[in-house]
Amino acid sequence: MARKRERIQNPQPFLPDEDEKSVASSKKRSKAAKHHQKQDKMISSGMSSKILKEALIQQKEVLEESEEPNATKNAFVLAEEEQNKRRVEEAEEEDIDDFVGFSETQSQFGNYEEEIDEDDERLLDAFLSKDAGPQLTLADLIIKKIKENDANVASEGRPLPKLDESFINLYKGVGEFLSKYTAGKMPKAFKHIPSTQMWEDVLYLTEPEKWTPNAMYQATRIFASNLSAKKAERFYKLVLLPRIREDIRKNKRLHFALYQALKKSLYKPAAFNKGVLFPLCKSGTCNLREAVIIGSIIQKVSIPMLHSSVALLKLAEMEYCGTTSYFIKLLLEKKYGLPYRVVDAIVAHFMRFLEDTRVMPVIWHQSLLAFVQRYKNELQKEDKDDLRVLLRKQKHKLVTPEIIRELDSSRNRGEKEDDVMSISCPVSVINKTIEEDRFDIPDVPMEED
Repeated sequence: MARKRERIQNPQPFLPDEDEKSVASSKKRSKAAKHHQKQDKMISSGMSSKILKEALIQQKEVLEESEEPNATKNAFVLAEEEQNKRRVEEAEEEDIDDFVGFSETQSQFGNYEEEIDEDDERLLDAFLSKDAGPQLTLADLIIKKIKENDANVASEGRPLPKLDESFINLYKGVGEFLSKYTAGKMPKAFKHIPSTQMWEDVLYLTEPEKWTPNAMYQATRIFASNLSAKKAERFYKLVLLPRIREDIRKNKRLHFALYQALKKSLYKPAAFNKGVLFPLCKSGTCNLREAVIIGSIIQKVSIPMLHSSVALLKLAEMEYCGTTSYFIKLLLEKKYGLPYRVVDAIVAHFMRFLEDTRVMPVIWHQSLLAFVQRYKNELQKEDKDDLRVLLRKQKHKLVTPEIIRELDSSRNRGEKEDDVMSISCPVSVINKTIEEDRFDIPDVPMEED
């Protein structure tokens, strides 16, 4: 009888995998997981945003601690900065009713350090006009207009324009509200002023000289957004600028809300130039403190090249006041590609001082240095020779050698075919803009739409 085969048994007992205990307890056997099924679970969107936020914070700290000044920013940091910039722009475009006011403890200059040297201030005062009268305000013009139309108006007091009595009472009430305004909603009647035909007479009823700084900021936002450039210019020239100068004169500094109002006025660059910058320099009484504070706005805010070119041309041609050099220097340091017409006008501006016997202030030499440093390759050979003659008459022991060195190490205009200045902007566009922006609005008679 054949021997029965023995059954071969595994000496090791079957031990189920720990990860498959639940499967082992059942009778059904599961297959081994495939490679793509063993991948980690996806992180939730909430957790990923937290991780990204922490990574951005750490990345910023690393960049701040880095010793390299030109360290390349991480893409995450650039994205975050762009997002913050958009948030700021959106916040500025919010409805004016959301205004919460400015605190008296806020920086007077918006992180701008005031640097006024007393010696420079005294030297620049020698260039101020002695015959300049008081600055014209909106009230002065309206009162003059009322007296011209009605000879029976009393010379004393504050005469009222010929408007409906209820209308006058309404806006006198608005003016009283604005004289105490700190934050919150602006009166609807005030928001309608830009759309009225006699907007200057209506504005006069609210007595702008008594507005609080926060009310002036709100008014500047409304008028800069809703008025045409021509009307905005009149508001800047007759209301905003006199208030700015008066505040600086009284307090030796500028209230933060008024500083922000001045910054907001650059929303219309042409109106800012003709309503703030040019009248300030033409007055002949702009001191160094005013120039430093108002100049900080020009320094911080981006101004279109065409408007900057017109501003430089106008400043170079007007009668010189010591602080004019400060504004010229600030505009030159923006490094725009200026048209040749503006470059030649600036050369002519400096050459006017060839026979001047006065000791020129340091800022004059610094503005000439800034001009030569940035536009030395756009000067003609004759211009450079004239400037060298000028430097023999007007010297500064520290600045003049630098100017001469820049002139000696430059090429002349036209020596290269790819001249950046000649293609920076069409000549016809430049000339048209210059002619439009050089239009001076007379103080009287008042305009009426």
